[in-house]
Amino acid sequence: MNVGAPFDDFWLGRENVKRDTKIILIGAGIGGLTAAIALQSRGFKVEIYEQAPQLAEVGAGLTLSPNATHGLESIGLGPRLAQLATRPERQAVLHYRTGEVLVDLPRGDLPKKQYGADYYQIHRADLHTLLADAVRSHDPNAIKLSHTFAGLTQNNNAVDVTFTNGVAVSADVVIGCDGIKSAVREVLWGKAAPRFTGNIAWRGLVPIERLPKGFKLDPPSAAAVGVKHSMARYLIRDGTVLNYVAFAEKAGWEVESWAVRSEVSELLSEFHDWHESFQTFLAATPPELCFKWAIHDRDPLPQWTKNRVTLLGDAAHPMLPFLGMGAASGIEDSVVLARAFEAAGSIEEGLKRYEGARRERATFIQLASREAQSRLQGGKVDNYTKNEHKNEEFLGLFNYNPATVAV
Repeated sequence: MNVGAPFDDFWLGRENVKRDTKIILIGAGIGGLTAAIALQSRGFKVEIYEQAPQLAEVGAGLTLSPNATHGLESIGLGPRLAQLATRPERQAVLHYRTGEVLVDLPRGDLPKKQYGADYYQIHRADLHTLLADAVRSHDPNAIKLSHTFAGLTQNNNAVDVTFTNGVAVSADVVIGCDGIKSAVREVLWGKAAPRFTGNIAWRGLVPIERLPKGFKLDPPSAAAVGVKHSMARYLIRDGTVLNYVAFAEKAGWEVESWAVRSEVSELLSEFHDWHESFQTFLAATPPELCFKWAIHDRDPLPQWTKNRVTLLGDAAHPMLPFLGMGAASGIEDSVVLARAFEAAGSIEEGLKRYEGARRERATFIQLASREAQSRLQGGKVDNYTKNEHKNEEFLGLFNYNPATVAV
């Protein structure tokens, strides 16, 4: 559903959603925290319920393309983000066996000139801490830890939520931000396990001082295409840490967790025929910083919202990592959700505006991320050109601003 001027005109003259509307978010990941800040900055009262006993993010990097940067800047996080994140001057796509550059991608000032916002790479934990601090600066008591979602019931006036620790709360609206295994999604649309894609991913963080003297990453940010394998690697934390994620089509191991340790020797064996430049930084991975997980997927939902409950981020549209748009899409959702509530005359209208503005784009990115896997790992390496590299920028995904798109 495309939402534009006719939709806005239909609701013209109605009062906005009351700022004392109680909004509960289930899950304090990047999407949930961003949504909380976006709502708080517009005067809404929010509470975030998180199952973990303390806030922590995995040791991994993520990409913030201009569309995501727009969203974070719109909620006041631009200056701090610029301090914490790395802005690559150049990116490339590399040949797995020779290490040669197949596609050159200029960055630096170019994304801001073309799309109005910078292209960043950042440690997930740094972004997560930035978001959590911002939520607590608005309301020190907004984040409730050690609350595992148990269930909910709703009527035309409220949503009653229960947690496994016995706590029960009532809200005007509930947003499920609880990831690919979303329990809120199950309550709304029934139990269905995520599907294993046949891909395993290894992630690692390598302190630069562990690399051999004179070893050069050219360019510092790059992806690599291979045969049933692919990889991405880039610098974070002012160039002091190399973040990588390495993918392999491999059956027989389907643990969907980012916290499972892997042996560096296993990783090296899996990528034994890759160029020595890749082997070098993989071998330098500290044993305690090498992890693996099985990549799972879900089909797009035809609907996110049921009455006063909706979904956001991976709970609504989990994406394969081959376009690097998972976190960015959750940030987009969050800003659009808050703007939809600000513009709406009722909770129902706000949720309708939100889903109407977001579901089509999110579904497109979900499906495009699947297609990207076959391009990166399809084995057509020797003929890989810029025309073959239909990345997120090629698909027009950078040219989107969640702070200004019609709601």
